[in-house]
Amino acid sequence: MKLDNSKKLFVSGDEAIALGVRLARPHVISAYPITPQTIVVERLSEMVEDKSLDADFMHVESEHSALSAAMGVSAVGARAFTATSSQGLLYMAEVLSYCSGGRYPVVMMNANRALALPWSIFGDQSDSLLLLGSGWIQCYVEDAQEALDMIIQAYKIAEHPQVLTPFMVNLDGFILTHTYELVDIPDQSEVDEFLPPFSTPNQMSLENPMNLGFSSTPADNLEFKYQQHQAMLNSLSVIEDIDAEFGDKFGRYYGGVLETYQTDDAEHIMITVGTITGTTRVVVDKLRDAGKKVGLIKLRYLRPMPEQALIEAVGDAMSIGVIDKDISFGHEGTIFTNVNSALSKSNQTPKKHNFICGMGGRNISKNDIIEMFQLLEDSVKGKDIPAVNFINLNTSIQEKE
Repeated sequence: MKLDNSKKLFVSGDEAIALGVRLARPHVISAYPITPQTIVVERLSEMVEDKSLDADFMHVESEHSALSAAMGVSAVGARAFTATSSQGLLYMAEVLSYCSGGRYPVVMMNANRALALPWSIFGDQSDSLLLLGSGWIQCYVEDAQEALDMIIQAYKIAEHPQVLTPFMVNLDGFILTHTYELVDIPDQSEVDEFLPPFSTPNQMSLENPMNLGFSSTPADNLEFKYQQHQAMLNSLSVIEDIDAEFGDKFGRYYGGVLETYQTDDAEHIMITVGTITGTTRVVVDKLRDAGKKVGLIKLRYLRPMPEQALIEAVGDAMSIGVIDKDISFGHEGTIFTNVNSALSKSNQTPKKHNFICGMGGRNISKNDIIEMFQLLEDSVKGKDIPAVNFINLNTSIQEKE
């Protein structure tokens, strides 16, 4: 996969991630393959082998080891990358909090995939959403171009001295990881100007010895967690600044923590995460042509949760819909919980509805999204619409004892 001085390549989302990693010049890639992430680490191993990437490639024995190794790499002052998916991410769960608590700015790609059981290799967002509280920044991308660009941005955000927090870039499994698109590849020299070499005060040093990975007592544990929380909050402005800087240099702006579409006068707004944004944007255009005042908010970050930006984006809308490709069993979708909490802190009182769909990779069609917008409109007209709606549910499947 050589560039041959070309500015554009036709690549999958996984390959776009690998290209972005190469441009970011990590020192170590710690890898354990799992579908649909495998192509990322395969391509990176090829780059190390053909010397187009000057890095060490560690093929470890598990996902737990992959993140443990990445954390160790960061602890000695080197830039690290790893990738995973689904059950692999859950296997890493113990190390996630070690990494965030230790303030190691590791960057990881997660290919969003359904959780077992039932066993499934297809995509939803249950894996990463289950771990929102792990202390990692979580970004969700819409297409391959954004995937590549966010790897580069992720390192600069994570390594910022006011942040020093690990970063998870999430791609919808198969829908994005295995779909091929034309992607613009930045010049290495331009990326080097944008992303400086890795430097952190939080590393092992013979000249300046410090205690890393230590225990704490009840007398001071809360203060460490408060520092983590503040660093996550600090990342809100850092994300905005770095997105603007990236756009000025490379010509692609992503709106920072969220992107709005047709929301200025919208009465009904759909909130999306990941690839379903593209389909929803098409539906918004179609309904606008039919005279409907509808809009879209693409929520790019779920940690940090951009509460104020979301409140401002919703504006005076009469109803809000949230598409969740997950569910917190016995309650509602995790994205809806976070959005509902954020909007409850404003004086706005739109009707809010949660749409559960796309679980286990089930298709979400344009007609499904049209139905969701119709339910939002019906709720404003006084019809009794459930707060949580399962879309396109196969009612012929009966529960078995």
